[in-house]
Amino acid sequence: MTVPASTYRVQLRPEFTFSDAADLVDYLRALGVGALYASPVLDAAPGSTHGYDVVDPTRARPALGGEEQRLVLAGTLREAGLGLVVDIVPNHLSVEVPRANPWWWDVLSDGQGSRYAGYFDIDWSRGRLLLPVLGSADAVSELSIEDGELAYYDHRFPIAPGTEGGSPEEVHDRQHYELVDWRRGNAELNYRRFFDITTLAAARVEDPEVFHATHDEVLRWISAGEVTGLRVDHPDGLADPGAYMRRLREAAPDAWLVVEKILHPGEALPTSWPVDGTTGYDALREICGVFVDASAAPDFTDLAGELGVPTDFAKCEDTTRRLVTDTILVAEVRRIAALIDGCDSFGVEAIRQAVAEIMIGFDVYRSYLPEGEPNWSAAISRVREARPDLVGVLDALDSQVRDAPADELATRIQQTSGMVVAKGTEDTAFYRYTRFAALNEVGGSPDVFGVGVDEFHSLAAAREAGWPSTMTALTTHDTKRSEDVRARLAVLSELPGEFAAAVTAWSTKHGIDEPSLNLLAWQTLIGAWPISPARLRDYLDKAAKEAKVRTTWVDHDEAFERAVAAWPDEVLGDEELAAEIAGFVQRVSHHGWSNGLGQKLLQLTSPGVPDVYQGTELWDLSLVDPDNRRPVDYDRRREILGRISTGWLPEVDDTGAAKLLVTHRALTLRRDRPALFHGYRAIHAAGDAADHAIAFTRSSDLVVVATRLPAQLEAGGGWRDTVLPLPAGSGTWIDVLTDRSVESRLPALTALLDRFPVALLVRGEP
Repeated sequence: MTVPASTYRVQLRPEFTFSDAADLVDYLRALGVGALYASPVLDAAPGSTHGYDVVDPTRARPALGGEEQRLVLAGTLREAGLGLVVDIVPNHLSVEVPRANPWWWDVLSDGQGSRYAGYFDIDWSRGRLLLPVLGSADAVSELSIEDGELAYYDHRFPIAPGTEGGSPEEVHDRQHYELVDWRRGNAELNYRRFFDITTLAAARVEDPEVFHATHDEVLRWISAGEVTGLRVDHPDGLADPGAYMRRLREAAPDAWLVVEKILHPGEALPTSWPVDGTTGYDALREICGVFVDASAAPDFTDLAGELGVPTDFAKCEDTTRRLVTDTILVAEVRRIAALIDGCDSFGVEAIRQAVAEIMIGFDVYRSYLPEGEPNWSAAISRVREARPDLVGVLDALDSQVRDAPADELATRIQQTSGMVVAKGTEDTAFYRYTRFAALNEVGGSPDVFGVGVDEFHSLAAAREAGWPSTMTALTTHDTKRSEDVRARLAVLSELPGEFAAAVTAWSTKHGIDEPSLNLLAWQTLIGAWPISPARLRDYLDKAAKEAKVRTTWVDHDEAFERAVAAWPDEVLGDEELAAEIAGFVQRVSHHGWSNGLGQKLLQLTSPGVPDVYQGTELWDLSLVDPDNRRPVDYDRRREILGRISTGWLPEVDDTGAAKLLVTHRALTLRRDRPALFHGYRAIHAAGDAADHAIAFTRSSDLVVVATRLPAQLEAGGGWRDTVLPLPAGSGTWIDVLTDRSVESRLPALTALLDRFPVALLVRGEP
C-alpha cells in the first residue's frame, strides 16, 4: 500500500475540469503535496457543482472532460510522482433528472419488473413509487405528453409500454410511479433517501450485484494504477458499513482507504473496518481546540444568556433532534415502526415515539451492531429513564434488535439514527447554540470549550499508535467555516470581556431580531472580515433557515427573511459602526494569524496524513458551502511560491505568504524525509510563559513548536525567560522555516520564535 505523504483537495466542477487539475500538478509538486485528492469524478447530475449527485457510476463525468481527460490527469500525476485519491459516493444516486440516471429511468418505466428495481431501497409494499415533485396536490392536472414522455413543466418521466392513450392524467394513473405534492415527501416517501433530500435515492450496495455495478469502474482505475486511494462518503448511511469496507478492501487491497466517519469526542473508529482511518474531523477538533482558552467558557455562557441565546446544549440538541424525527424524517420513522413485532398490542403512536426517542437518545451517530452494542444499550437506557411510559415497547424493540442485529429493523434504525444526529445536531443545533461559533464544527461538541495541551498530546499519541495513516484536516468542503476564520475567532476566547462589550453595543445599534442568529452574525463578521454584503447575506440566509427558529427552507417567514437580507447593508453602510468593527478586527487579526500558522503546522506535522483544502495554503476566510467552493487564484499562489523558493522570507501579514511558506516547507519535508515523521512525544517548555508553547517531537531529529493564546502572551510581556528543551544527541538543529541554525540545546523562545510564531526544527549532521 502507498500511503500519501499528504493530500491536496480540489473541487472539480464543469468550470474546473480534469484538464484544469492536470495544469495544477506542477504547482502541487512544487508545494510539496503527495497526492491530489479529488471530489467525486463519476457522471453527476447536469450542472452539478460538487459531484455528490452521481447519476451514472459506470463512467467518468463528461462535463469534467470524460475518460480521455481523466487519463491525461492520471498520467500527469504519475509522471510527477503524485498519487490520486478519489471521493466515492456509495450510499446514493441522484434522481433529480430521471433521464440522466439510466437505472432510475428503467425503474420508473418497468417498476418491480425492472432489472434495476433491486438497486434502490424501495418499499414496493406501499404501492406505486412516490415522486414528490408537484407544486400542489391539484397540479396533476397540469401534466402533458411531450415526445412520448409524461411532462410536468421541465420534468420528464417515462411512459411504460402499453400504458399510452387517453388524457395525461389517465396515463399517469397507469404508471409504476405516482407524482405527488412535494410536501408529502417527508411523511410518505417510500424509497430511502439521503437525509431529507428526495432527489438522492439510496443505493443497496449491500447487494453484491449492486456493489459491483456501482464500483467496478473506479476499481478498474485502481487496478490500472491510475487511482491510489479512495475517500468513502457517508458510510453511516450504509446497511452494514463494516461488511462494505471489507468488500471494498478485498477489491482494492493496495488502495489507501479513508472514510467520512464523524466520531463523537471519545468515540473510536470500529477496529473491524479494514480502513486506514477517517477523513480527519476528529483531528480538526483537537488541533483547533488547543488554541482556545477554556477558561473563557463562563464569560461566553453569560453573554449568550444575556442576549437570549440558548446556553443548555443538551436541551437544545434534544429539541432539534426531535424536530427532525417529528417533521423531516417522519417517513423513515414510520417505516421503522412498521417493522416492530406486536404493533397492535402497543399502538402505532407508541411505537413511533419509541423509535424516535431511541434515535434522539444516541450520543454517537449510530451503533454498529453487534460490535457497537454499548452505544445501543446506552441509548435504550436513556429512553427507559426519560420515558417510562414506553418501557413495554422499548423492551420488545430492544429484544427484536438484539436477536437479529442484521435484520431489517436493526439495519434501518442504525441507518436512520445517523441522519437524525446529523440533521438535528450539525445542521440545526449548531445554528441555534451560537455561544462560541469556533466550536460549532463537524465532529466537534460546542459545549466542550477547547482542548487542553495534555489532552492534545494524549490524542495525538493515540492517533500515531492506532491510526497513523488516517487523514487529518482543518478545512473541508463540509466545514461550517474555514480554518482561518476559526483561528481568528479563537482569539475572542482570550478577550471575552472586550468581545462581550462590543457585541452588546453593536446589537443595540443593529441587532437581528433572533438572538442566536444575531450572535452568530457578529462572530461571522469578525471571523470573515472583510466580507462583502452579498456573501454575508447568502450566509445568514442559509444560517437562519438551517436553525429553523424563525424561518426554514420550507416554511418561510418572508418579513424576517427580508430583514435578515437587509442587515449586511445596514451594518456595513453605517460608517461609524463599520469603523468600530474594522478596529476590533485589527485588534485581533494578527493574533489570528499566529493561531492560523500554529494550527497549520501542527496539522501538517502531527500523526496522520494531512490534507490541504484548495486554496488554504494562503489565508482563507470562507464560510460554509457554497462559499468555500469559490474559485482559487492559483496564479497568485504560484507567484508567492516562486519567491519563497528563491529564499524569500515573508512577513506575517494579510497576504498569507507566511502560511504558504509554512505549508510548503512542512509538506516538502514530510514528502522528502518521511523517516522523520515516526513516533510522537510531547515536549514541555519551561519558564514564565510555558503554557503558551505547544511542542512535540516526531522522531529524535524533528521538533515542532507553536504559539498558543498569543493575545495573553503579548499582554503578559511575551516569552520572557521561557525556554524549550530539545532532545539529546549530537548535530546542529536547523529551523527549516527560516533556515537558521539553533546552537543551544535549551533555546530561548524569544529568539527561536522572533521571526514566526512557529518553528520546525530538524537535526543535521554532527
